[in-house]
Amino acid sequence: MNDPAFTIALALAIGMIAQSAARHIKIPGIVILLAGGVLTGPDGLNIVRPETLGEALPIIVGFAVAIILFEGGMNLRFDRLKRQGRSIQSLISMGAVITAVGGTLSAKLFLGWDWSASILFGLLVIVTGPTVINPLLRRIKIRQSVATILEAEGILLDAIGAIIAVVALEVVISPSGFTFLASPFIILGRLFVGGLIGIIGGFFMAWLLGIRNLVPEGMENVFTLSLVFALFHISNVLSHESGIVAVTIAGMVVGNRKTMVTRELMEFKEQMTVMLIGMLFVLLAADVRIVDIQSLGLGGLYTVLVLVYIVRPLNIFLSTMKSDLKLKQKLLLAWIAPRGIVAAAVASYFAIELEKNGIDGTQLRAMIFLLIAITVLSAGLTGGWVAQRLGLKRKSENGWIILGANAVARALAKSLQTESEEVVLIDENPSLCRMSEKEGLKIIYGNGLEENILLRAAVDLRKGAIGLSENEEVNMLFAKKVKEVGKISRIYVGLKRDDEGITAEMVDEIGGRIPFARAMDLEKWSLWVRKEQVEAMTLIYNVDEEKIASDVFGKESTGLILPLIIHHQKSVAPVGHNTILKTDEIITCLIRKEKKVAFNDWLADSPFSI
Repeated sequence: MNDPAFTIALALAIGMIAQSAARHIKIPGIVILLAGGVLTGPDGLNIVRPETLGEALPIIVGFAVAIILFEGGMNLRFDRLKRQGRSIQSLISMGAVITAVGGTLSAKLFLGWDWSASILFGLLVIVTGPTVINPLLRRIKIRQSVATILEAEGILLDAIGAIIAVVALEVVISPSGFTFLASPFIILGRLFVGGLIGIIGGFFMAWLLGIRNLVPEGMENVFTLSLVFALFHISNVLSHESGIVAVTIAGMVVGNRKTMVTRELMEFKEQMTVMLIGMLFVLLAADVRIVDIQSLGLGGLYTVLVLVYIVRPLNIFLSTMKSDLKLKQKLLLAWIAPRGIVAAAVASYFAIELEKNGIDGTQLRAMIFLLIAITVLSAGLTGGWVAQRLGLKRKSENGWIILGANAVARALAKSLQTESEEVVLIDENPSLCRMSEKEGLKIIYGNGLEENILLRAAVDLRKGAIGLSENEEVNMLFAKKVKEVGKISRIYVGLKRDDEGITAEMVDEIGGRIPFARAMDLEKWSLWVRKEQVEAMTLIYNVDEEKIASDVFGKESTGLILPLIIHHQKSVAPVGHNTILKTDEIITCLIRKEKKVAFNDWLADSPFSI
């Protein structure tokens, strides 16, 4: 039981079990992690004993936080940050000051702490926490504008707030007043050193990963992991506690650079982060004594309530006065501010350092864990309901997912995309992904058969999915996967021929449809689209008799016309082989320019007019 290896192994296992259970019962994972840490710690079963780790605990925490912040930085996209730049800048500057002052005064007033302890607490609660916010955002699915602000605030404030808090700790335990006078310059110096090393290290990593075959296949993830650890400690050696800034900035650089292994790297980092968050919360929660939290009394509860319901709204409304955010967006931002692993880790570090200098830091750590528990429960259990009431949850049954970014898929995406309907393409071909981005289409680089890629595309919120890769077997597997993962009913399976391989009957069996009203040669049509040998045209169905699209667009139209979408009142949808055509409905098509005569002959005998 007193073996450090046993404690780490058990914390890892309990962390993963807790997070798996949380996903099944759909509550924030941190809630079960905190409960698991307390239950298995010294106040419970006493099988997880963080004290056995000794000096190794801060080292383990440091390595884990480095990976967590690097992964968080990779998820921050510069284009999204630019759109909400003013709000984010205000939140990590003015907002941080408001929170620090509010936290300090609350601790002084309700807990009766001295000014040194109160200021340390105020600076510690600046941070929110991507380890809690990111999973929360994936679960409650709020609008992208608010989600981007919350995500960026959590990641950037974790790095900045931790440095400020650590410098404040040095001021408290320093025997001279020099540290106090120099503290602003120390903070700026560490931010500068961390930022500079992060930029250099990030570009260096992206450059190495961008060179084909330089890093052996299969080693990219562990290669990057080792560089992140090295970068973290090199920065710390050069400037104390600047490593968290370095890895955050490096993650942002790598995440925004296009490399061959970006997708695999992000998947690996996500998995590592889940594992490390689980282990850390179990260890740190086990290290907190229940009696310490109880000793806070009602003063501790009042302090948390003031921070959540007074300081946070004040922070948001003052920081975003000059922004373009609407009242509903500000209210949701004010409601969601859970603290996470960085606050817990720094609080534990504070307790250790204060104890070394003869100062009791247990109450400070207990207060932070009480704040984490209450804010996570509040945001996790009510965040989705509040977002729903404010009308800021992302719409369900909205938009389309298309597997494949070839020329035909891009043409269909442009036709389907409207102001209210988003279309997301998924492809593993980097050149096709770049072409999609140049054409203003949303693209995810990855394997559309993998669940995490589909979740990134918000498959559970989409109206339908279309398999348009050049492999019809893959299209069929894709249709089955999205139906399983996202419960999507409108699925389309692109076929090259419908009389061999995947047949129309097989598509019907899974409740699917064949796009473009029939099987078609995707490679040929993609070539014609790329060479601009086609033009768009709208056809109006002008007969009273209802017909099925596959009967109207028969073999005689093959190579002449490619029906893309049908307009239903205010919405559009792909033309399927079993789509029923009704009077006055409009269909957008592509027609071959060099087959104009043959097309006109076909049109004359068809139920359409131009």
